[in-house]
Amino acid sequence: MEKVEKKAYGGHILLLPFPIQGHINPILQFSKRLASKDVKVSVVLTNYMARTINIQVGPFNIETISDGYDDVGRSGASSTEEYLKSFATFGSKTLADLIERIQKSDDDIPVSCVVYDSFVPWVSNVTQKLNLVGAIFFTQSLGVTSIYYYLYRGLLKVPMPDGEMISIPGLPLLKVLELPSFVPDLESSPHYLRLLVNQFSNIEKADWVLFNTFDQLEPEVLNWMAKLWRVRTIGPTIPSKYLDKRIEGDNDYGLNIFDTKRYECMDWINAKEDNSVIYVSMGSMAVLKQEQMEEVAGALLGCDYNFLWVVRQTEENKIPSTFRKDITTSPGSEKGLVITWCPQLEVLSHPALGCFVTHCGWNSTMESLSLGVPMIAFPQWSDQPTNAKCVEDLWKVGIRVKVEEDEDGILRKSELELCIKEAMEGEKGKEMKKNANKWKELAVQAVSEGGSSDKNVDELLEALNEKKVKG
Repeated sequence: MEKVEKKAYGGHILLLPFPIQGHINPILQFSKRLASKDVKVSVVLTNYMARTINIQVGPFNIETISDGYDDVGRSGASSTEEYLKSFATFGSKTLADLIERIQKSDDDIPVSCVVYDSFVPWVSNVTQKLNLVGAIFFTQSLGVTSIYYYLYRGLLKVPMPDGEMISIPGLPLLKVLELPSFVPDLESSPHYLRLLVNQFSNIEKADWVLFNTFDQLEPEVLNWMAKLWRVRTIGPTIPSKYLDKRIEGDNDYGLNIFDTKRYECMDWINAKEDNSVIYVSMGSMAVLKQEQMEEVAGALLGCDYNFLWVVRQTEENKIPSTFRKDITTSPGSEKGLVITWCPQLEVLSHPALGCFVTHCGWNSTMESLSLGVPMIAFPQWSDQPTNAKCVEDLWKVGIRVKVEEDEDGILRKSELELCIKEAMEGEKGKEMKKNANKWKELAVQAVSEGGSSDKNVDELLEALNEKKVKG
């Protein structure tokens, strides 16, 4: 039997995501992009994640390390802080052991580089010790990262008066409520904030700093950040089918923690007319109040459009009891479909889709920009308020809903109905669609052959290859 020649360009790259879906998916996609350039690639998961999730076979190996919670995962830790300490302790040792095993193997290509999630900065200590190239990978936007860096450097005064305006290079002037939710009130979620600030704890040791974005989307922030580190954009990290179509068979991320209900979802949307469907999803983590769910339900029922509403199983009990019956206009004909999860990329790229009511998580935002979808921004927490600000005022592809502070942040039915009408048929909606198509074209250009992100990936691989030859 003929021996298959080993992939050697760039050596062998390990990629280590933080063990949650929103961080694993971009890493998986970047792995496919690297592998398409004839590189040996291995994705490193925690033992628990590797055992409990189903990743479709891809052009990469799966390797495992320990976070100290091999049997129960992150939920076994008493706090986020405890988990992070454990992951750093156990992960450092088991990652080093994994690399040393690969280096000594006669049947494998030696590791040349580790691409690691910015949430696990301790990996840099391992790469330094083993004389490997280290590339830190940010799953947030350049803009949001710059805000956390300002906080890390002590350049943001906290706590902040409500009326204060914050100036960050490359971003619109930001109100306090348009900052990432952990920033204005340092005591609200100290462990999460510490995690985000610690992304910079040893960033100067990283050989490369990679971002899931593209040059044209955030040029001003990129320019000033490139003066600090060796920053390169390598996104959008979504399946090639929806961008350049150069990677055969790359139709999906290959990982879904939830059952996507694909056939039910696509059968329903396939029966709808073009530009007639509103898609609503708050992502995999947001938890809405009962009152908020009722207001959203009322707006969807009252609008003149079809809708696809993703409500996770844990949230279904908050839907009004008569809602499913009310949306059935006739036997077998439903104005709306409520589903626990769906194949989001297929929905966003469907001609029946008109707009996306979104929490503005970065992955969903990048998908929408890449697929030319106007957004109604309804941010919940973390980086989402800042992403929503950029969606409306910087990239001009969306409308941010207005919530009343004295109503405990509840989005009212009437406000959502107004935003839906404007997005679907108003003058602003037409401008949003025009701008969305522009960003779609630029996203495709970035990852296509010779595009900015494509060149950046090649530059990384050429540097690794040169180091390997010299070494």
